[in-house]
Amino acid sequence: MSARAESRRGVMRRTVYLSLAAVAALGAGARGARAADADLVARGEYLERAADCEVCHTRPGGTPFAGGRAFVLPGIGTIYSPNITPDRETGIGTYSDAQFVSAVQRGVAPGWKHLYPVMPYPSYARMTVDDVRAIRAYLDTLRPVHAPAPANEVRFPYSFRPVMIAWNLINLPSAALADDPGQSADWNRGRYLVEAAGHCAECHSPRNIMQATSRAHSYAGTVTDGWRAYNISPDPDSGIGAWSDTQLAAYLSSGHAEGHGTAAGPMADVVSHSLRYLTARDIAAMVTYLRTLPARRSDETVANITPDALATGANSSNGSRLFAGACAGCHLTNGQGRQVEVADLWGARSLGETQGPNLTKLMVEGSRLDTAQGAMIMPAFGPEYRDQDLADIANYAIGHFSHRIGHVTARDVATERGDAPPS
Repeated sequence: MSARAESRRGVMRRTVYLSLAAVAALGAGARGARAADADLVARGEYLERAADCEVCHTRPGGTPFAGGRAFVLPGIGTIYSPNITPDRETGIGTYSDAQFVSAVQRGVAPGWKHLYPVMPYPSYARMTVDDVRAIRAYLDTLRPVHAPAPANEVRFPYSFRPVMIAWNLINLPSAALADDPGQSADWNRGRYLVEAAGHCAECHSPRNIMQATSRAHSYAGTVTDGWRAYNISPDPDSGIGAWSDTQLAAYLSSGHAEGHGTAAGPMADVVSHSLRYLTARDIAAMVTYLRTLPARRSDETVANITPDALATGANSSNGSRLFAGACAGCHLTNGQGRQVEVADLWGARSLGETQGPNLTKLMVEGSRLDTAQGAMIMPAFGPEYRDQDLADIANYAIGHFSHRIGHVTARDVATERGDAPPS
């Protein structure tokens, strides 16, 4: 073989080696990119849980994330949550990352469409842009669902969407939360989860005349979606000041705390779809931060109850009889709960309120709490129970388990059932 041919063969051999090396490098790069994408999606899924997007963007009985859930805002009207699946016609499939961030953090969707504050974008404005983009990466992996949202029913002047420009100028935070160097890493993480991603103030704080959360009464409790969202400030009587760290962490992560009852209604949804998926360290960080909030006293009448504190007030024999037949199967006559701790009634905040708003709503609507052990369901009482029957059960339970005299009336039950106008 000539020297020229041998040289040509050597060049070809080196070229093949270089090509194989390039292919291997490209393959490694692709695998690295896929791993990075997978990590981003996993992070986005965790953050979506922390931000509790699924609950608000799923109508009762509907497809998760496909929207359609109705929210009634006093003074504004009824707002329906939009579809946030990647559907290109009715969802967010055509959104750019920048447009998604704008909608989530500034309340401005594509087409200069200003959102209403039922979307907690004032809280999400405190998140980092990278975290919001990670949530988008996760949402992009969902199955697209064609589901247009019903038309909002909004009163003037809010029906004129540019009004929200002024609302945002007054109420929207200007930047994401920055770590406080004077606080611990756990405190800063807890503040981020409570104030930003978890947007706890949006439900647990009353609203001012503009429907913005009240800073003067933050975390002091309010009525949300017809349920009382309780005071979660460190006030020892009406808040969580008397709860131990263990009790508070247990309630956040499982929906039940011994001596303080079980989550129901919207809070059960939050635990089921959000908080129970957070790490133990993140739950502990939230507890650390909540302990440092200003104590706000509210009008709740909830105290720590022990099984020895039996009622001495008058309770109807009808309520006692109905409780034994309809409730004791799960809760037992002594309220200790049969087999599962979530059925324990002692210390439940809903039983500490003599007007029984949450208790009445719970009996009429029922509740579902998803836990690591499975779904725990409180069934709704059907029409076979008269309004007065449910009022008697409520007043008996309030008296027997909280040592107070209940004031629930048949009219309260009828109003909750939609059979009578509010008094």
